[in-house]
Amino acid sequence: GLGSITATSVDNGSNDACGIATVVLSQTAFDCSEVGTNTVTLTVTDVNNNVSTCDATVTVEDNVAPGALCQDVVVELDATGNGSTSAAAVDNGSSDACGIASLVLSQTAFDCDEVGTNAVVLTVTDNNNNVSTCDAVVDVQDNLAPIMTCPDVTINLDPGYCGTSVTYEVGATDNCAVDTKELVSGPASGDYLDYHDSPWNVTWEASDANGNSSQCSFTIEIFEYANP
Repeated sequence: GLGSITATSVDNGSNDACGIATVVLSQTAFDCSEVGTNTVTLTVTDVNNNVSTCDATVTVEDNVAPGALCQDVVVELDATGNGSTSAAAVDNGSSDACGIASLVLSQTAFDCDEVGTNAVVLTVTDNNNNVSTCDAVVDVQDNLAPIMTCPDVTINLDPGYCGTSVTYEVGATDNCAVDTKELVSGPASGDYLDYHDSPWNVTWEASDANGNSSQCSFTIEIFEYANP
């Protein structure tokens, strides 16, 4: 963030009949705060101590792009199937001698369609509009298992019956959609059940497409008709 010039570079042919003793510039060192035009004064002294001056313009430019540094990040999807990151999270210490004006990430929001690795670009712009970029990977993960709802089933038989067909409903929802829902153990919905074998323990399992699974269990009980 520093730059300099000399009196010689500003002097454009100053002269004196008896010779010049010194050529001195009012300012030779510049920094980021002086980007743009700066007026300087050249003082010319001859060998007999006669002095004259002239003014010049020093245009200070910052043409050095920022140093863009990225890091990979992980985004976990929430219960709605959405997740996000930010340019600041991907930034890994990008820097510029004259300061950074903005960090912009090519993509910040992700959903179930983007589970896995996603390439993103971080654009770093400094205070003098120099730009550089770096690449990173956003690993989108779905770590939420399906949510299951299971009923408890109790049936009282009518007179003269030893059993009945039992139907029930097992529910399953997932932030990224249920892939499979399967009976693990116990009778299936619609099976005929005899009260002599009651109760039954039933377990179901649901899985999503991202390898998450959950189970729920419930009990089916059938009671013989009881005379009043």
